[in-house]
Amino acid sequence: MLRRELLGGLALTHLLGAATHHPAKAKRVIQVFLSGAASQCDTFDYKPLLIRKAGEKWDPGEKVELFQSNPGVVMPSPWGWKRYGQCGKWVSDLFPKVGACADDITFIHSMMSKSNVHGPATFMQNTGFILPGFPSAGAWVSYGLGSLNENLPVFVVMPDPRGMPPNGPANWGGGFLPAAHQATMVKVGTQTPIADLDPPQGTYVTPRSESDGLALLQRINRDHQSARPGDTRLEARIASYEMAARLQLSAPEVLSIEGESAATRKLYGLDDPRTSDLARRCLVARRMAERGIRFVQIWSGADNGFPRRNWDSHENLKADHGMLANELDGPLAALLIDLKARGMFEDTIVCWTTEFGRMPCSQGSLGRDHNPAGFTTWFAGGGFQGGVSYGATDEWSYKAVEKPVYCYDLHATLLHLLGIDHKRLTYRNNGIDRRLTDVHGEVIREILA
Repeated sequence: MLRRELLGGLALTHLLGAATHHPAKAKRVIQVFLSGAASQCDTFDYKPLLIRKAGEKWDPGEKVELFQSNPGVVMPSPWGWKRYGQCGKWVSDLFPKVGACADDITFIHSMMSKSNVHGPATFMQNTGFILPGFPSAGAWVSYGLGSLNENLPVFVVMPDPRGMPPNGPANWGGGFLPAAHQATMVKVGTQTPIADLDPPQGTYVTPRSESDGLALLQRINRDHQSARPGDTRLEARIASYEMAARLQLSAPEVLSIEGESAATRKLYGLDDPRTSDLARRCLVARRMAERGIRFVQIWSGADNGFPRRNWDSHENLKADHGMLANELDGPLAALLIDLKARGMFEDTIVCWTTEFGRMPCSQGSLGRDHNPAGFTTWFAGGGFQGGVSYGATDEWSYKAVEKPVYCYDLHATLLHLLGIDHKRLTYRNNGIDRRLTDVHGEVIREILA
């Protein structure tokens, strides 16, 4: 296995400068996950036929699995489309600021999922499996590469403050990997962004009492561990407390954005109430990446509350997608611009993804149903070509018909750019050598710089 375990200590620590299978082009990943299923045909997958056939009966020539009984009429996007950059990429007016960065982005239009249900599909995009219990991509990166900064976590997730996505923290869990590789959840902008990091208010702890208490705990932990060989839970818990002690010193500086310049604040949209939350999270993600955190995941969209708080726009796509894109477009584009300005773009992968797409026909009169047969993901930086579109859906934006891609291929490509051969990054569980890509996955070399 690529990952080595350190012997002789109580804690499972992260390796600094872990070996790779081949030279890496990227050091870190920032992933933005649009929970609820963002519509490809309203964002980056331009299909003029939807405009020409608007209002006509939609008949793809085969049975379509929908939550409603029958397909609705052809539904064009409520937004217009423009070409951006030297590459001439068509992007909807929903994402004009991201569109202005099109020359730096690789668009993959032929994504497919094995499920049209949010929970399993969200698991698939995050872990490579539709069932629970498997490690997330960030956990695999933590396991395979270790830390660039021993005072900060390897894998951090910043959920949407409105609530948890389907599956909750299992989306960023460690599965059967040693528990230390699961994500540290950070609720940016709250009174306690990292749970249980500081002692309760009113607690009186002296340096001497703290030292004596830690020494006692160490002896108890050592006895407990020696009686339970092979159980990684105590190692992980000890590691988490050791990390917590270091985070008490390092986290406040990472999370503090007060020292950022006025120009940076304006770039991200920190002072605009419509964008301030995602602006803060995107800016903190840059600060985390800058300080050596390997994998940062930002969630846009929460549970299925009403009115919609995620991208699951069954009832009113224009209202739901419009609100959420307005929150995300500026901060995400600012992240790309900021990474370039700081010389970090070349070794930082930025990923935009969602669990599946949406149908080209209407649901009711204003919404769209689930579509796992064809949707869009994009990458920028970290060894990806810019201004490139890979794969294609049919003329309706319904099914992937050219160079179909599954999450396995995305994960294989991402690991490749981080210096890891996805077939060699394994962990034995229940007699099987498991990997992020299961028994699938091919590196998509045509989109690499």
